[in-house]
Amino acid sequence: MTGRELYLRLLAYVKPYWRQFGVALVAMVVLAATEPAIPALLKPMLDGTFVEKDPDVVRWTPLLLIGLFLIRGSMNFLSGVAFEWVAGKVVLDLRRQMFERILTLPTAFFDAHSTGNLIARVTFNVNQVTQASTKVLTVLVKDTIIVAGLLAYMFYLNWLLTLIMFVLLPVIALIVRLLAKRLRRISRSLQEAMGDMTHVLEEGVRGHKVIKVFDGKAYEQRRFDRLANWVRRYNLKTKVAGMAHEPAVELAGALMMAILIYVGTHETVAGELTVGGFVSLMAAVGLIFSPIKRLTSINEALQKGLAAAESVFDLIDQQAERDTGTGQLKEVQGRLRFRNVGFRYPLAKRDALKNVSFEAAPGETVALVGRSGGGKTTVVALIPRFYSPTGGTIELDGVNIEQLSLDSLRANLSLVGQESVLFDDTVAANIAYGAGREVTQREIEQAALDANALEFILRLPEGFDSRIGEDGVRLSGGQRQRLAIARALIKDAPVLLLDEATSALDTESERMVQDALARLTANRTTLVIAHRLSTVKHADRILVIKEGRIVERGKHEELISLDGEYTELCRHQFGDAVPG
Repeated sequence: MTGRELYLRLLAYVKPYWRQFGVALVAMVVLAATEPAIPALLKPMLDGTFVEKDPDVVRWTPLLLIGLFLIRGSMNFLSGVAFEWVAGKVVLDLRRQMFERILTLPTAFFDAHSTGNLIARVTFNVNQVTQASTKVLTVLVKDTIIVAGLLAYMFYLNWLLTLIMFVLLPVIALIVRLLAKRLRRISRSLQEAMGDMTHVLEEGVRGHKVIKVFDGKAYEQRRFDRLANWVRRYNLKTKVAGMAHEPAVELAGALMMAILIYVGTHETVAGELTVGGFVSLMAAVGLIFSPIKRLTSINEALQKGLAAAESVFDLIDQQAERDTGTGQLKEVQGRLRFRNVGFRYPLAKRDALKNVSFEAAPGETVALVGRSGGGKTTVVALIPRFYSPTGGTIELDGVNIEQLSLDSLRANLSLVGQESVLFDDTVAANIAYGAGREVTQREIEQAALDANALEFILRLPEGFDSRIGEDGVRLSGGQRQRLAIARALIKDAPVLLLDEATSALDTESERMVQDALARLTANRTTLVIAHRLSTVKHADRILVIKEGRIVERGKHEELISLDGEYTELCRHQFGDAVPG
């Protein structure tokens, strides 16, 4: 996108607030229009008081000055407040749109982008955008009117002297143009460095226990220092490039003033200008340099804003999850079928799954076992369409899931992972999360009871109203898993996906979670990824996955009798005491 296209797109976000923006513009125009009135009052004041001794001028000029500055003050306040209100609404709209897009992005996008970079876009970059959408426009409109008004007044006083102003203005414009490209490039690098620094900061907060235990403080400090120093350097480069115009403008101003004083004194001596006219002209020249400097300085804010807008709109324009299906499921039985399913991750050199075919009948429990990296998690990830197969089809109740809307498909699925994702909210809110309907306190308590979670919940300081902290940090691993199971219970979906739900638990916690899972899986089609093979002995069917293929399938006893891959997995886990 060109700078012009970016800016026009930014202004489209201002359009809904055109009334408030119009008020700000009108107030700003009035403020700008009063600027030439300041030197205009100096001429009659000086000539009327010191030269002609006119009593009316002596009486009214001070009052006019007071009135003038009252108008200027009120208009400055009104335009400032209105513009800040509009800027705040623009930021809010952009953040809403960005977060809405984040919630609908495909899983592959999060695989390729760091969390810190996304956070920086929503928090830091979007603030830079408002500089371009409102502040730049404020300066551009107001100071352009001020410069135009002052030039018009100077032409009125003496057109010949005013023409001197135009000799050096092209020089200033050329300098600004040369600095623009450098500013955009540096601003883009600054935002990328800020995203990287935010990412390291986030990892430092989330991984503080690992950092302490493995003595990673020095390493993490070096990572952060390096990126923070790049942020500092880019900030400095931005400021240097942004301020480089000021010496040029001031030098041009000094040259203009020197020429005007030299020529103006001769004009005054020759009788072309009165003393008041000359002072008024010099005052106008003095006043005109402030808006010229502001007009040239907006280049820094503009380039920062446009560079930020590129990253903001890049996120907003990302393709959401592909949801071309329109089918709706009713009275789902839960029959799940894979037909020659293949899948390859983006940029991967080989397939993660190859010709995977199996069927899970309604109410059956199918376990997926195998060595790490074999493709078990990929099988489960394809069912909610976190990814789409590169070959074959997946069916639910005989319907290709690609033909179903995502909402309809996912409404019939529940997921309990190895690391249960909980939210920094109350226990009750986490259990009721995603139910898709109003949930009563009685239902929440029943789900907690069925998940073996009620006992520990009642021991919490505020019971179901207790906040559990980020990712449930105030709870143990087993307690977090039981809350996740309660959440799945209350959703009551016909298809359940369990991704190593007990692998990270101690024996006692595992027993309680397994007891809760037994209630959860009853009368549901369940796919279980199991690390502990003892937990899937009683599954209706066990699929052994190796290098993306199903190499064995059957019940536990049948697979043991084959003395193949499954038996080898059992030997690694149980030694010679392979459970029968």
